[in-house]
Amino acid sequence: MAATTRLRFLAPVTTRVFNPVTRWFAGRLPGLGIVTHTGRTTGRTYRTPLLVLQRGDHYVVGLWYGSDVHWVKNIVAAGRCGLRIRGRDLQLVEPELLVDPDRRLLPPPLRMVGRLVRLTEFLQLRVGDGARS
Repeated sequence: MAATTRLRFLAPVTTRVFNPVTRWFAGRLPGLGIVTHTGRTTGRTYRTPLLVLQRGDHYVVGLWYGSDVHWVKNIVAAGRCGLRIRGRDLQLVEPELLVDPDRRLLPPPLRMVGRLVRLTEFLQLRVGDGARS
């Protein structure tokens, strides 16, 4: 596992303030998606808005707060999640945690931001067979 990013301290504020507002539009705008996952211990369904990048039949999410957050653990434990992006619902499977210190998975403008906050971890998921709607 990589070192914690500089943004980790913002996670509680994001969860309580920004996420509820962002859920209203994240699933319709390019680059923003809503990941639906199930809690490991609660069994509850959660909807987390995220910056999502498409790479062929894979989607990549920068782990701006590191990989030690509940939504990442939930997805890895379940082996799948839902994604609403650009008004479409997809099922994503085979989560894989990646460490990329050079941030090559990000477009150049985001690489600079990633470098500033020490972003090195990513979650990559594949679109499941027959999962498009």
